Amino acid sequence: MGRNMFTYRHLAQSILGFGGYWSIAFFQQVASIGNNIAIQIAAGSSLKAVYKYYHKDGDLTLQHFIIFFGVFELFLSQLPDIHSLRWVNALCTFSTIGFAATTIGVTIYNGKKIDRKSISYSLDGSSSSKIFRAFNALGAIAFSFGDAMLPEIQNTVREPAKKNVYKGVSAAYGIIVLSYWQLAFTGYWAFGSQVQPYILSSLTVPQWTIVMANLFAVIQISGCFQIYCRPTYAYFEERLLSNETPAMPFFGDFVSICGAIGFTPLDFVFPAMAYLKARRRRRHQNTKLYLSLLLLNFAIVAWFSVVAVLGCIGAVKFIVQDVTTFRFFHDM
Repeated sequence: MGRNMFTYRHLAQSILGFGGYWSIAFFQQVASIGNNIAIQIAAGSSLKAVYKYYHKDGDLTLQHFIIFFGVFELFLSQLPDIHSLRWVNALCTFSTIGFAATTIGVTIYNGKKIDRKSISYSLDGSSSSKIFRAFNALGAIAFSFGDAMLPEIQNTVREPAKKNVYKGVSAAYGIIVLSYWQLAFTGYWAFGSQVQPYILSSLTVPQWTIVMANLFAVIQISGCFQIYCRPTYAYFEERLLSNETPAMPFFGDFVSICGAIGFTPLDFVFPAMAYLKARRRRRHQNTKLYLSLLLLNFAIVAWFSVVAVLGCIGAVKFIVQDVTTFRFFHDM
């Protein structure tokens, strides 16, 4: 019987050594901080949209709502553990389904209201700009599969943990494909290349359903934020995050850079590297199955390493472009 590893970092250390531990620790911090910056921007945008529906001439800006959301999350983080947030998690599950269903329906409704001949699916800009957009998109796609804390989560699951986690992960990715991917497809169909990174910003009518979708989004994000902040952030780090996020409210670009240099190494590169290292310790290395798995995992490491680098290049390029275009604390 082997030793149980309760965190991703210790699992990496047992297989890849000292460097594995600190590499995973670094990428987990990048993924967690990047994820929480991105979803704070999304939550702030949704809260602002609800506010503007009731107070069209109101003076509060996006930064105010990002800070309000950060304060609320700081309050939730004082509760002792994830189990104490089970009522929040139940609401989040309901809100995830509600958000996806509502937003897909409203997106299709908006798409049918638009003159379809006016919709363009081609990318604007020079050839180099299109290439960087493609790089940026790789990071965003990786973000949709992000799960930087799976071993830590598995440690809290009741026995048989492996079987229950497999069921949970299968269900989660099934929901992603059936809901959020469908939302991405319908959003692109409805608005073409002009679709906003945060799809709710593209919707116009009916306003009451857009308000409902925004409320679903805020509730859903509240629980997601806690999952990623608790394993890694102390109070000082939480406060620092809340203060920095309003300065650069560029949702799509933070999603891409988080997916590229946070989730891609954790979800694709390191698991394949760990498999290769673990299999190397075994003796039966000449079977066709072993050689096929070896080749497959080498290909995964190589391909997703390229995805991480290209996604990072694209995201950094557009963050720099946004910073030079907009001033700090810009009200998006």
